[in-house]
Amino acid sequence: MNTQNKILVVDDDPINRDFFQLMLSKLGFIVEEAGDGIDALGKLKKFHPDLILLDNIMPRMTGFELTKSLKEDPKYREIPIIMFSALDDVQDKLTSFELGVDDYITKPFNFSEVLARIKAALRNRELFAQIVVRESRLNLAEALNRDLKQNLSDFAHNIDDLDSAVALLSADGKTPDGESLQKMSGDIQEKTKKIRMHIAELDARIEKTILEWEALKKNEIGLSTLETQIRKFLHQES
Repeated sequence: MNTQNKILVVDDDPINRDFFQLMLSKLGFIVEEAGDGIDALGKLKKFHPDLILLDNIMPRMTGFELTKSLKEDPKYREIPIIMFSALDDVQDKLTSFELGVDDYITKPFNFSEVLARIKAALRNRELFAQIVVRESRLNLAEALNRDLKQNLSDFAHNIDDLDSAVALLSADGKTPDGESLQKMSGDIQEKTKKIRMHIAELDARIEKTILEWEALKKNEIGLSTLETQIRKFLHQES
């Protein structure tokens, strides 16, 4: 677990904010505070947290309202949210999860439990990110395969045209006149130009895919490590 993960604590109670600031900072997390939902929206633009600890009952903008706003925004929708509430109500919990909250903790809470939930949410986010990386690499491979198939079809078509042009040179055993030769030569040059163009486009496409592939690979962990993390996560959830 990366101890430099950033956590945004959103709570209108300064005592709760100070508590989380103290405890989480001691554990190596980078902590930012917001007094309500409106304040949180402003902090998000600069802080870019890895996780949000969010109180539900707040003035100006509730936790539900902030969650809804974040989940509708592509820039923030993937940030895990752990919601706190003094209301131990089933409907509130259902509403929270329907809005996209990752976890729900009823006050008063035990910090050890909160910390375990934080680590689980961050680990889950990391595993999801790895799945996205692998999916992106598969999409790149599929796109390249489609391009290769299309270019091979174009190559075959142009080669057929070249074969037809060459066949005309010896048609009926007659030697074409100068004008016909000039036209045939121009046709052949045009076809070879298209072939070279397709080759250059394909080469550029392959080079681009390799660069994108390597960029994704830098952020990818090995399959054995990923499997270990998934097994560990499932074991802790069971």
